[in-house]
Amino acid sequence: MLTGRKYRLDLTEEQREFAERIGGACRSVWNTALEQRRSYRRRGGWIGYHEQARQMVEAKDDFGWLAQVPGHCLQQTLIDLDQACAKHGTWKVRWKSRVRNAPSFRFPEGGKITVERLNRRWARAKLPKLGWVRLRLTRPLGGKIKNATVCRDGRHWYISFLVEDGIAPSERHAAPGSGVGIDRGVVKVVTRSDGIFHHQVFVRDREAEHAKKLQRDLARTRKGSARRGKAAGRVADLVRRIRRRRQDFAAKTACVLATGFELVVFEALATKNMTASVEPRPDHERPGAFLPNGAASKSGLNRSILDKGWHRIELATRSRARYTGTHVITVNPAYTSQRCNVCTAVDGKSRESQAVFRCTSCGHTEHADVNAAKNVLTAGRAEHAQPGPGVRVGARKPRNRVGRKANRQATAAQAIAQTEPELAGIPRL
Repeated sequence: MLTGRKYRLDLTEEQREFAERIGGACRSVWNTALEQRRSYRRRGGWIGYHEQARQMVEAKDDFGWLAQVPGHCLQQTLIDLDQACAKHGTWKVRWKSRVRNAPSFRFPEGGKITVERLNRRWARAKLPKLGWVRLRLTRPLGGKIKNATVCRDGRHWYISFLVEDGIAPSERHAAPGSGVGIDRGVVKVVTRSDGIFHHQVFVRDREAEHAKKLQRDLARTRKGSARRGKAAGRVADLVRRIRRRRQDFAAKTACVLATGFELVVFEALATKNMTASVEPRPDHERPGAFLPNGAASKSGLNRSILDKGWHRIELATRSRARYTGTHVITVNPAYTSQRCNVCTAVDGKSRESQAVFRCTSCGHTEHADVNAAKNVLTAGRAEHAQPGPGVRVGARKPRNRVGRKANRQATAAQAIAQTEPELAGIPRL
């Protein structure tokens, strides 16, 4: 089974500078290839990975800095861009900024990477053109290396190995027939259908006040100055500490859920839509003025939702479920907080407050989040018990309109490439 191993690197000053150059070259290739794809789309054409990879090889003769970095890292950048455009669309893929996006690059061939253990705490890895790099061995590698990704997080560099640990997915859970419904909230991060809460405060009050002070210090500095870089580093250190708390909480919660239950049911929450800003309400009687729309309270709710890391918990549970044989599914969250899990009556007045649910039909009283989690579990069991859609023998396959459209675009792109060749004009860093 494929899994990840992340370690902190101890690079020399020369290796740090070279890693920055590799990350800058990959960022430049990403931005140039993305602009080239958009330029083809404006003309009604199409260009894919193979043509861009060929043009990148030709561009190495004109730009020496492009030939100094590992070629496989540049090719992997084009592959990642091709996958992102196929999934999200050419116009929705974002550019990579030198300031907002930390340098990151991947070595796709694990056979060219060698890892040797030096002592109990340290090891070294040999990467193409980077040479031997030291890493802090916090856990055994435990498998065959498939690829490696090097990235910078703040002041430190890290390497992530994708390894094949040799563990087969579990076909049977240790507790067959067990199930749990999960209700994710703001007051309590995770509420289980059996009445158990998983909660943690990720940002303390003193840290919130300290974060405001750091933001004020950052706003008072001049752009491009050394003081601004130090102030931004202090803000990033605090944000990184909070992010790691969320990751630790999500991993621990996912381990408890996947180990203890065969079926874990989440709500299919659209977090992006739930945290959207409120549209302004213009005052028609006073031109240029706006009516109160509750934007301040909605902004506070959005910050509380994003602070809990709902989606991270679901991803961690799915990752852990591969080893335990747990089934993780999502159900429609409509009316789960207004439906009584005893008489199934739906009434918005039954939820008297955030924590109290009292059914107006049967009088059942329970914690509101626990009642919602039980409704999620009931819906999940009903959906999980339904047999999958069968395929009749000899039935026609569904038409792949996306594939046919891509073939037509590829044919048009080949005609344009033959008549109007365009080189990858990659600018200098």
